[in-house]
Amino acid sequence: MAATDADLQPVSIVVVNHNAGGLLAECLEAALAQARQVVLVDNASEPGPLAEVLERFTGHERLVVLLSGVNSGFAAACNQGAALAGEPAILFLNPDCTLAAGSLAALCRGLDSAATVGMVGGLLTDEQGIEQGGARRAVPTPWRSFVRGFGLARFADRWPRLFSDFCLHRDPLPAAPVDVEAVSGACTMVKRAAFDDVGSWDEGFFLHCEDLDLCMRFRRRGWRILFVPDARAVHHRGICGRTRPLFVEWHKHLGMIRFYRKHFRHQYPLGLMGLVVLGVWLRFAGIICRQAVRVARHAPARLLRWRSAARSLVPGATAAPSLPSP
Repeated sequence: MAATDADLQPVSIVVVNHNAGGLLAECLEAALAQARQVVLVDNASEPGPLAEVLERFTGHERLVVLLSGVNSGFAAACNQGAALAGEPAILFLNPDCTLAAGSLAALCRGLDSAATVGMVGGLLTDEQGIEQGGARRAVPTPWRSFVRGFGLARFADRWPRLFSDFCLHRDPLPAAPVDVEAVSGACTMVKRAAFDDVGSWDEGFFLHCEDLDLCMRFRRRGWRILFVPDARAVHHRGICGRTRPLFVEWHKHLGMIRFYRKHFRHQYPLGLMGLVVLGVWLRFAGIICRQAVRVARHAPARLLRWRSAARSLVPGATAAPSLPSP
């Protein structure tokens, strides 16, 4: 059944897309069923799959589409979408997120619960309904990152103030909205007035940590941030970056460095900052090594498949024997 105007929430949902494929259609369908306006900003996706999705929603009066010929990054695209938003609240939603029925209304209740609340975030789960990390968290300060990176969080039960982790998804799920330091940019809703007061997304972040930056800036301006457990969304994490994993990881780690330097370089000892930066790049190096091992492990089988395919194009040629899959 199509949603009536009375069913729709006074929210503009901004969806920044880059090659989300069929999941984008699911995202838009759920968004249009709950919000007065949906703004789709596409960051240079492959034209074929995108055209199929857009054809499905052709002529929808509550959908605004902005096609960008270049991938300007998540933060820049969010700002472009916010400029087209016409409602008093804006939900920034990943294209690989599908809002559950009633979730937008729950976010609105949280946002309207107090004049000081400027931002709310929902509960992100995988396809099995298991909570993902990141939807509710503390700010990953250099010390907290040091604790997590070196496995010191296991001492949190004994010394919680000193060794607490910044990921809160292992804590019991609250029964009602609670104050948190940060929510996930995959599902972040803000009051328009608060967004205008704080300022737009920092476009110096191409990908990753721009949500943490925005959360810190909101709190510094005196705005509260709530995690709303009743606002559920299924998050198919990693879909948009699956074709270029190292590109995504490179920009994620650049985002980490920018975040730490922007907010903490004058608050923490140079030695600790150096260890955190070193840890970030060691983490990236580990990802590259694992990717290289994975490619090398599969290279012989791929080579044989290519040779067999090439031989099949030559009349009279014998296909190369196949190897067992690794």
